[in-house]
Amino acid sequence: MAIDMDKLNEFMGRFVSDIGAAMHAGTVVLGDQLGLYKALAEGPMSPADLAGKTQTDERYVREWLSAQAAAGYVEYDAATHDFHMTEEQVFALATEGSPAFIPGAFQVALGALKAVPKLAGVFRTGLGFGWHQHDPWLFQGTERFFRPGYAANLVSSWIPSLDGMEARLKAGAKVADVGCGHGASTVLMAQAYPESRFVGFDYHAPSIDWARNAATEAGVSDRVSFEVASAKEFPGRDYDLVAFFDSLHDMGDPVGVARHVREVLKPGGNWMIVEPYAHDALEDNLNPVGRIYYAASTLICTPASRSQEVGLALGAQAGEQRLRGVVGDGGFRHFRRATETPFNLVFEARP
Repeated sequence: MAIDMDKLNEFMGRFVSDIGAAMHAGTVVLGDQLGLYKALAEGPMSPADLAGKTQTDERYVREWLSAQAAAGYVEYDAATHDFHMTEEQVFALATEGSPAFIPGAFQVALGALKAVPKLAGVFRTGLGFGWHQHDPWLFQGTERFFRPGYAANLVSSWIPSLDGMEARLKAGAKVADVGCGHGASTVLMAQAYPESRFVGFDYHAPSIDWARNAATEAGVSDRVSFEVASAKEFPGRDYDLVAFFDSLHDMGDPVGVARHVREVLKPGGNWMIVEPYAHDALEDNLNPVGRIYYAASTLICTPASRSQEVGLALGAQAGEQRLRGVVGDGGFRHFRRATETPFNLVFEARP
């Protein structure tokens, strides 16, 4: 075996970065859950100050702060021995409503990793591992990670990119949000369009319970309801808009889902499909964003699809061409990319 030492050193440098990131994920979730970031956002503090403010142990907090400083998630002043956060760090780590809020992503990662021992088994058998079989951290983290992106884009750009849909929602429309999870997208739409009525559907009963509570807390329960139902069987007809947010690729039978959506749409209705950003060719997805999505797809999305009745397993990097085929096979004649972000593709389908 001939080893190129330069290439080996380069690879080992990548390993050092990756193992540091993997271990760092746990410290971010601790900082989020214990309120350490939010407390430190108030100004420079010593470990003792931060521990006192958050009712935590100073020795643990000192080690945590050191880890955050080494990662570049907080700043350290060697002269005063205090720690502080920049405005950008505060925006991303301590401001839950910001479009750059990231602790939820680390909660997703830790929640998904808890399933690894069981996923080793399905790799051998080819069977699936359903969304409902994962740790609740995955459900909570997914909502917290995705909600900022929805808040930043859904009403301001995604819905306006659909043909005539913004005006219909303002006037009063009937909307189904399928695969709604904890209901973040449903609630955001209800807040923005008080004349419309919304129903969120998900097969995962605990998520529906969570969504109902979220709607009540947001003050929109008079125009939002949530029901347990699968994507191929959700009830109702004559929907002006059916929305799928980052969920179509998780379906076992996405073509069957597309057929059902076509049947329940009102004439002239729209199907909005939001999917992870992906190119059609694998080689074009070999980048940092693709890395995140392929890893998530390996641990979450593909096993979820394989757990269902057909298990087509589109994966989180399906790409526009493959999605176009699925939607077309479901009976839709019109399909276009309406808009995009660095993390999402937004498609509009019409019969």
